[in-house]
Amino acid sequence: MLTYTRISVKNGLSTNTILFKRFAAISNQGVMEDEKDGEFRTLNLYKRKNAPVRKKFVKPTVAPPRSKQMAVDQDWGSVWPGPRSFHPATVPLPLHQGFVPKNMAPPGKFANAELMKIPNFLHLTPPTIKKQCEVLKKFCTPWPSGLENDEKIAQHFPIDIITSDYCHALPTIRNPLSRIVSMKMKLSTLNFDDHAKDKFLRLVGDRYNPETDEVTIVTDRCPLRKQNLDYAQYLITALFHESWIKEPWEDTKSEADMEVYIWSRNKSKTTSEAILNWGVSDGKKTPHVEYCQSVETLINEGENIQNLDKYKNEVVKLLNLQNATTA
Repeated sequence: MLTYTRISVKNGLSTNTILFKRFAAISNQGVMEDEKDGEFRTLNLYKRKNAPVRKKFVKPTVAPPRSKQMAVDQDWGSVWPGPRSFHPATVPLPLHQGFVPKNMAPPGKFANAELMKIPNFLHLTPPTIKKQCEVLKKFCTPWPSGLENDEKIAQHFPIDIITSDYCHALPTIRNPLSRIVSMKMKLSTLNFDDHAKDKFLRLVGDRYNPETDEVTIVTDRCPLRKQNLDYAQYLITALFHESWIKEPWEDTKSEADMEVYIWSRNKSKTTSEAILNWGVSDGKKTPHVEYCQSVETLINEGENIQNLDKYKNEVVKLLNLQNATTA
């Protein structure tokens, strides 16, 4: 509290007024008694008996980290039951993480932001997983009969849908690559005829692998995985129905317009039947199916040792020359 006092001093013929500032001490009971009388505060050089005693600062005791008090055979699933941020006082492991200059050890686990900002799998220890599986067994049903091996599974579930989930240290949990959907299926499961199969292969292009007989469709146009999955199913459905559609102009295709060699639509059929039926009047003979396939394979795949040997053997059977000797 500030108070002002005016004192007049005569100096020769003039009178000067001096203004003093005085500080009034404020106590818990208000203004001191000396200030009430308008006098200066008394200077006390000795400690007063009734003066308040200043409390002595005592540093609080801090308990040691929990990791140093843990038992060796403790139940870790109770300590770390689910996914959570890293806590250095709870993990009884000397972990180090971070970049430091050369010839220095990485920072420890206490006050380490690198360990706290990355995801961890400390809750997925083998004993914890085993315990959780035992609890979930009562909600499981027996494996369905008829799906004992991969062949039977592929027979009942011909379409494979492949997606990916990513664990990363980004501000968002949605990784852009997780939206991609791959759908695989075998072409033999569609039960196409020759026309539908040929048209389907032309529509899918290089998405068909002839070695594995698999068609793979990858969709990533939509922002969400569910949308890309629906789009992939739409593409498979549209390709299937479009392959069975036969345009009127397709019936007018000649032999020169064919993309592959078909034995039943070429002159080779007429020639081979004429050779078999030469001088025969009691019925017509047709070449064996193996001969037809060997001719188609030789022309479509090209000449090699296997195709030429197969074609040679089928011609010998066709002409009944098994017992003939070469000169």
